[in-house]
Amino acid sequence: MDYEYAPLRLPPNVDRLTAAAQLAIQAEFSGWELARVQLFRDGTRQVMLRRRRVNPPQPGLSY
Repeated sequence: MDYEYAPLRLPPNVDRLTAAAQLAIQAEFSGWELARVQLFRDGTRQVMLRRRRVNPPQPGLSY
């Protein structure tokens, strides 16, 4: 499986419930899933999202 990754940094003033809602929206509408979360001492969260890489569509026949 080949995945593409998107790092996301959440500031310390974003609470856990708001962060979960944001990530759920990304998962629902963009196909992202949670790969990893790091919580730093200052309260900042480093989130890594991933989704399967979609192969580009094959070009159609031209006449």
